[in-house]
Amino acid sequence: NAEYMGAHSLNKMFEQGIALLVCSACALGLVLAAIFTLQVSRINISSKTDGYLLENYDNEAAHGHDKVTQKLAEIGAAIAEGATSFLYAEYRILTVFVVILAILMGIPGFLEHSYYVSIAFLLGAATSVACGFIGMKIAVFANSRTAKMAIRGVGPAFVVAVKAGAVMGFALVSLGLLILFILLNIYHAIFKADDGSVDYIGMMECIAGYGLGGSCVALFGRVGGGIYTKAADVGADLVGKVEQGIPEDDPRNPAVIADNVGDNVGDIAGMGADLFGSFAESTCAALVIASQAPELTAHWNYLLYPLALSASGIFVCFVTQFFATTFCLITTIEQIEQRLKQQLLISTVLMTPTAFLVSYGFLPETEFIIHTDATVVPVIVVTTTWAKCAACVICGLWSGLIIGYITEYFTSHSYSPVRDVANSCQTGAATNIIYGLALGYKSCIIPVLCLAVTIYVAHRCADMYGIALAALGMLSTLCIGLTIDAYGPISDNAGGIAEMAGLGEEVRRRTDALDAAGNTTAAIGKGFAIGSAALVSLALFGAFITRAQVMVLDIAKPLQFASLLVGAMLPYAFSALTMKSVGKAALEMVQEVRRQFREIPGLMERRAKPDYKKCVAISTTASLKEMILPGAMVILSPIITGILFGEYAVGALLCGALVSGVQMAISSSNTGGAWDNAKKYIESGHFGGKHSAPHAAAVIGDTVGDPLKDTSGPSLNILIKLMAIVSLVFGGFFKAHGGVLFGPIGASA
Repeated sequence: NAEYMGAHSLNKMFEQGIALLVCSACALGLVLAAIFTLQVSRINISSKTDGYLLENYDNEAAHGHDKVTQKLAEIGAAIAEGATSFLYAEYRILTVFVVILAILMGIPGFLEHSYYVSIAFLLGAATSVACGFIGMKIAVFANSRTAKMAIRGVGPAFVVAVKAGAVMGFALVSLGLLILFILLNIYHAIFKADDGSVDYIGMMECIAGYGLGGSCVALFGRVGGGIYTKAADVGADLVGKVEQGIPEDDPRNPAVIADNVGDNVGDIAGMGADLFGSFAESTCAALVIASQAPELTAHWNYLLYPLALSASGIFVCFVTQFFATTFCLITTIEQIEQRLKQQLLISTVLMTPTAFLVSYGFLPETEFIIHTDATVVPVIVVTTTWAKCAACVICGLWSGLIIGYITEYFTSHSYSPVRDVANSCQTGAATNIIYGLALGYKSCIIPVLCLAVTIYVAHRCADMYGIALAALGMLSTLCIGLTIDAYGPISDNAGGIAEMAGLGEEVRRRTDALDAAGNTTAAIGKGFAIGSAALVSLALFGAFITRAQVMVLDIAKPLQFASLLVGAMLPYAFSALTMKSVGKAALEMVQEVRRQFREIPGLMERRAKPDYKKCVAISTTASLKEMILPGAMVILSPIITGILFGEYAVGALLCGALVSGVQMAISSSNTGGAWDNAKKYIESGHFGGKHSAPHAAAVIGDTVGDPLKDTSGPSLNILIKLMAIVSLVFGGFFKAHGGVLFGPIGASA
């Protein structure tokens, strides 16, 4: 009896290990976010003069101390008001959509455990909304404060932008992980039978609804925010910079406030929801696959190993952020980009041994079965070990870093690819477009090879569970990834505010340097997001074929090959819809900006103010209207395919969308990023500098690239993930009721 009691107590302590790790990590992340928010808020934006404003400010005499600071507050408030009003309008539409979808999923008999799937879906959507809103709030709170600290020096401004970005990174990951852990524990109690057994397979299929909710919000956030920001950006650039010859972010430009608002709703709120979706979906995919393995379901710690990885990543990122905010403070402009890249490298190096320790502590010590295929004779049994699982995580982790650095090589003007694009501008916009497109296509090669190697190694080590772990490994340092992602739009806004407030050339030079580094890190973040989306999508695909009992996909079968082709077409159709939406909204914006320059007397002479609110309203209305069709296409495609043609057609559809979507997302994002930084390279004084013919050609390339890198490209990674998670959630329904046109012969059609 004493021996039994001792073993029982040891087992209880063992099961409490995951709770202690997850709760302490989430508490640490949320506390750090709160501390950084408090520190940023202490930078006072009011009409009172601060002593340090006297340092390095070459235009104060013209404006007066109080007027300068008051302008910062007014501009920051206008951007915050526009961003908040857009998100409220977007979330009102999303609420209707989410509630209707939740009601449909909650209909008894529609899905197995439909009620619990619906609750998880609503919770995932609410968490995604909260994460996006928190990120937007801290960004619009910090942008004017970053501009103010740029008066003091580039170092203080850099720290403010990084700390504000860290608020989003740590708050998003900690909040998402904590809510998922609580939901898992609640469902564990609900699905526990009287004899102590738990239906883990049914439970994890319900948990998949959490990832679906997050991804639905992410899609509309990315598409809506992307259309908003690029409509304003294109309108501001074409009329302001090309036609009127005024600088970027000039306060005379009517679209300048809408442009800065767009940075927050697209690159902050949309990106935050996107990466939260990746985190939730990769975790759900790993949990669904793990629920099929008897050894992993034997202990709560083993089953929740994916959460332990994410929690340990918070501790690693906590240590890493001190190298940017405390230990290695920057003093020169040249150190900015280097310090941001070091954040990625340090977090990856620290996470490598951590992954081994977590795998050793939260997985069985001996070899265990991860997959059993009883449909063939003899029965196929796939086994793995904790060391192989750790290898999958580390493979994904380092692949993410390599993809990030390759993306930087193709999008930073420090290297030859972007400089070649800039050089091509000397012969006009046409050669600029040709070089940019070629660069984007070429930039797919190494990232796709990295993903291919990662997928092969992970699958050999632990089957589909290994691929899910590789995705989690790539996302294990998400706190730092989000930090440097959010840093970019905050710095971009700070530069715009500095220009509009007339803070002088020296301050603008500092904010331009912060912004240029932010553009590169944003491109790294997009490559990171696309790479993780590919692994997440494949892991979800593995969970789907397990759930829907899809034995073999054979593209020699006509129905499956046809579905593969249709799936490969969907990213192109989606990109066409989003690009056209940006074009339509930009056309309306250009006409409005031209009208104001033409009809408002004294606007160019600074004797009159433009109507900023009119341009904000145009972007808001257009983005909310245009985001519906692309979003509906992504969600409905797998559902309609499954109902009409069955689960095998859905599997082929997902394969086609994944294969073409990844290539298209990488090339679109890198082409747009290269055009943007080629323009900045010319503006820094090369090939004639600003207002030269090469600069005009570069602006056209940048304008074409804007919807590629900030609307279509980033949204494509959500397309491949969302289609997969929708298929997973509805997989049981497709198996039981799908294929109304082909019935039981769908597998052989």
